[in-house]
Amino acid sequence: MQPQAMRISERAQRIGPFYVMEVAKAAQAMAREVAHTDRPMIFLNIGEPDFTAPPLVQAAATRAIEQGATQYTPALGLQALRERISAWYASRFGLAVPASRIVVTAGASAALHLACLALIDRGDEILTPDPSYPCNRHFVSAADGTAVLVPTTAAERFQLTADKVAAHWTERTRGVLLASPSNPTGTSIHPAELRRIHEVVQARGGITLVDEIYLGLSHDDAFGHSALAISEQIISVNSFSKYFHMTGWRLGWLVVPEELVPVIERLAQNLFICPSTVAQQAALACFEPESLAIYEARRAQFKARRDYVIPALNALGLTVPVVPDGAFYAWADCSAACQKLGLKDSWDFAYAAMREVHVAITPGRDFGVAETAHFVRFSTANSMHELQTAMARLRTWLQA
Repeated sequence: MQPQAMRISERAQRIGPFYVMEVAKAAQAMAREVAHTDRPMIFLNIGEPDFTAPPLVQAAATRAIEQGATQYTPALGLQALRERISAWYASRFGLAVPASRIVVTAGASAALHLACLALIDRGDEILTPDPSYPCNRHFVSAADGTAVLVPTTAAERFQLTADKVAAHWTERTRGVLLASPSNPTGTSIHPAELRRIHEVVQARGGITLVDEIYLGLSHDDAFGHSALAISEQIISVNSFSKYFHMTGWRLGWLVVPEELVPVIERLAQNLFICPSTVAQQAALACFEPESLAIYEARRAQFKARRDYVIPALNALGLTVPVVPDGAFYAWADCSAACQKLGLKDSWDFAYAAMREVHVAITPGRDFGVAETAHFVRFSTANSMHELQTAMARLRTWLQA
């Protein structure tokens, strides 16, 4: 008797492949082939800082292991870490965010997962901009909701506006999921517009969920403000991965209204028990003056890299229609280059760049459906030397 095929859940089938990682696998395979040539692969496809955790953070992790400080913590996280995060909001943004509203999580992914499970029911719809980070909308799907992609334009900084939220709101809409600064565009929502969006959402009894994992890497005073300044009802997701350079440590946090804390705690207890204890012990050192000075120096380097790459791409005809005000991405229109090279879309362009000049970039397919076939995402998180080398290779190729 032949065994029957394993039945896959509808939930799992709704979640498509993460093309960023599919491209990354192809780039890694090609990188092995060209590793010993004079043009090894340059990876501008993954959004990961080239910096690692500062010395005090690494030392704190080692000390925690040596001293046996590795037992379970409360599901909400170490109280000392929640207080350090609260103090950071006060010193960096002038905000009074009590530690009691802060939930430490196993990365921003766990924070989004918990928030969606706590607030979204089957059939609920969440408005999110197109383009946007694909994994965020999959957390909505995992909670049996539906992420509704709303097309945005360069004039709107590739972000939702209050008018568009109002126009797309239906009886099934539960709220909005935003990111400021955004992946893939590096653009933020102006605080005044974000306030208007929240007012539209609140008037309809909805939720405003804002991904702020790149907020620490803001380069423009006009945009470098937390959504938490607008209302205590806004839910903010943040992370130690980007500004604090702890990607593989898998540590983040969630700021929620007081009444939501016990709900999140109950879910976290059952689903995660607690975030990594070693990562939490290490993260305490992120807020030491020595570590913060390092982070700020590195933020300046990220800005310098942006200021080099954007004009370079524009000169190559890979137009960046909105200068990113944060994060470390460039969302570039490659349609003119595709036409010149006889390529169909950004997917073909990304693979051609990988093949022809050994520069790995991310095609727009992951990030939505509205015009994303014309765009590629460059990560500018690499060293200035690698960025300059990549631009030189692209220039030689595109001007040939």
